[in-house]
Amino acid sequence: MVNCMNCTIVNILIMLWTTLFSQTGSEIVKLCESIGRKPDNIITDNNDYSKWHPGLRNVTVVPKLSLKDSNVLRDLLGNSNNTLVTLHGWLHIIPEDICNEYNIYNGHPGLITAYPELKGKDPQARCWANIKSYDVVGSVVHKVTPVVDDGKVLTHSYIQASECKSLEDTHEKLRKTSYDAWIQAFSVLL
Repeated sequence: MVNCMNCTIVNILIMLWTTLFSQTGSEIVKLCESIGRKPDNIITDNNDYSKWHPGLRNVTVVPKLSLKDSNVLRDLLGNSNNTLVTLHGWLHIIPEDICNEYNIYNGHPGLITAYPELKGKDPQARCWANIKSYDVVGSVVHKVTPVVDDGKVLTHSYIQASECKSLEDTHEKLRKTSYDAWIQAFSVLL
């Protein structure tokens, strides 16, 4: 805060929100409708526009090869001091230096707080394959670190495993728990 004569100037740091997706971006659209805010930047590596949710606008398409270059990612993400980055079906590993530099959160459709074996790729299928081993199933939002699905869990949402009747049903139920975990997370993050 700087005082000058009879006025006060407040330096307000505005949090920018950047989202990344590799599949449809549907979760981003649904969350935006619920929280009443649109991302400042949307980035995808999916250049097949026909697969995108029709509600997505102003999306930056990035070639997959450039995603390994931290400088390219820095340019896309913006200033690390005031940017929140969220991953919604992003199918790539974020480089270690970017993980350490930015405030990045990922939604993961596996209740890794109770079942760490669901870390990594395709947790929905692995969950369904062992559904009788679980009392509950759910999703988390966690901080992104250089180790996959290993960051501190910010929020989680779960249901009884008995509610899952098929692999398709498990996917659908985990989409809902992911949405619920994100809504909780945004009440803290934005």
